[in-house]
Amino acid sequence: MKYLFYITILALGNTNCTSPSKPITDFTITTQDMQGLSIRALEVLNDSTVWFAANDGIVGHTTNSGMTWSFDTLSYDTLTPEFRSIASYDGSIFVLSIANPALLYKSSNQGKDWSLVYTEEHPNVFYDALTFNESGLGVAMGDPTDGCLSIIISQDYGESWNKIPCDNLPPTVEGEAGFAASNSNVQMIDETIWVVSGGMDARVFRSTDAGTSWEVFDTPIISGGQMTGIFSLHFYDTMHGVIIGGDWSDKEMNVSNKAITSDGGKTWQLIADGQSPGYRSSIRYLPNSNAKEIIAVGTPGISYSSDGGISWEKMSNDNFYTIRFSKSGNHAWLAGHEKIARMEW
Repeated sequence: MKYLFYITILALGNTNCTSPSKPITDFTITTQDMQGLSIRALEVLNDSTVWFAANDGIVGHTTNSGMTWSFDTLSYDTLTPEFRSIASYDGSIFVLSIANPALLYKSSNQGKDWSLVYTEEHPNVFYDALTFNESGLGVAMGDPTDGCLSIIISQDYGESWNKIPCDNLPPTVEGEAGFAASNSNVQMIDETIWVVSGGMDARVFRSTDAGTSWEVFDTPIISGGQMTGIFSLHFYDTMHGVIIGGDWSDKEMNVSNKAITSDGGKTWQLIADGQSPGYRSSIRYLPNSNAKEIIAVGTPGISYSSDGGISWEKMSNDNFYTIRFSKSGNHAWLAGHEKIARMEW
């Protein structure tokens, strides 16, 4: 078996790290080794079922909270796709590759069979993130190919996908794109879609009518460099959201790298500016926290806020790319370089 598994306790509240504010006062991080895999995309179906998408065409899942894992290896002709996006709807799993050609696969039987539901060939094609809403509307976003962000939509529960023409999207500036860092630069609530960008500009694109029309809003997040901008967003509801990023080449830099909105993304206010954390690649509100509790993860560590991002405390120095919460909200799953972890409190 290529993948060796072992479990270790990496962090415990009040043990060699700063204890966060209530309600998370004690926590454990239980890590499993995923040798050879870089995992940037997680999808939590329920408290015991978790899927991931990774490099080398690997897609994996567990149905027993990580006690055992099943793996599939997908390929396209002689190519081995690299996956950084995953989503689910009504029991079906979707994974989307980066680079040319873009490949979007669907499985409706727990990975026993996979069908290719979308392909796209272009020298600049590079998809970053994928999601569904509760009604089965699917959306994926990626880098520009023809002067606008690449956005594909499915209105038939993922069976077919169509690319939105640039005539229907705000134009991008030269050097503006997305980051395939954690499958978290697109989100939907009901018919509202948010997409974030980085590079030469750091903006929030929004559609309130399921992708028919779009508007774009400036943010105060740092931009202007190839690895600057917004790496992750999360909306607690249609009004309250948070974005985070920074400068991947200067991960300790904590100026103009995190902001919140209370008007659905029209305007953004910097939070904890000049204070930790610096660069993070994934951010999420805790469920049922009234948009107050937030966890942000990245290669520099895990940070926590109990007051809507005004102040932060470092939970652990352990490095991860992405985080997703269980449906019950009483634990989280994290993934990174050669590992998956379960965080409980």
